[in-house]
Amino acid sequence: MAGIELRPQTRAKPKTQRPKLHKVILVNDDFTPREFVVRVLKAEFRLSEDQAYRVMITAHRRGVCVVAVFTRDVAETKATRATDAGKAAGYPLLFTTEPEE
Repeated sequence: MAGIELRPQTRAKPKTQRPKLHKVILVNDDFTPREFVVRVLKAEFRLSEDQAYRVMITAHRRGVCVVAVFTRDVAETKATRATDAGKAAGYPLLFTTEPEE
């Protein structure tokens, strides 16, 4: 028994990484009515009237505006649904996604 080493058992806990986040970006165009953009922002992104208006105005003035940040799947789904809502109404409304730095 002299050759037996006793060591406490240790378990390596796997480190879970947080998923990479992606920004949903509203791209301004000169054809989609402001009221329609606000309606889409309220419906798809659950923004208040005031928040939706601010996002729309920022995109109008700067050309683009970050609407929200989500995991990749959620961001792509919301951007696609919002863009499709514009297409269904006959507007060139565009939402894109990109990884957050």
